[in-house]
Amino acid sequence: MTTIHDLPPPRPTTALPDYMHADAKLRDAAQKMEATFLAEMLKSAGVGTPRDAFGGGEGEEHFSSFLRDAQAEEMVKAGGIGLAEALFEAMKVRTLA
Repeated sequence: MTTIHDLPPPRPTTALPDYMHADAKLRDAAQKMEATFLAEMLKSAGVGTPRDAFGGGEGEEHFSSFLRDAQAEEMVKAGGIGLAEALFEAMKVRTLA
């Protein structure tokens, strides 16, 4: 019969270096900026424009903006249009200077 030995205790996780936290914050900001840009482009394209078939109204108008924002966020998660990466690189260079 084989003896099963105890596993060694997990190693303590080390905190991420400060520059990695800064990069994560910059990347998050860049992605939010791209999502905002895309939401405005979707709005200009008429995506989520209230239709008369649904009765319109202020509630539908607010829902449409939520829909555009959610669509823009999903577009960024799927890779977006590359704006977030360009913004991230530009902001990163400025923080290093």
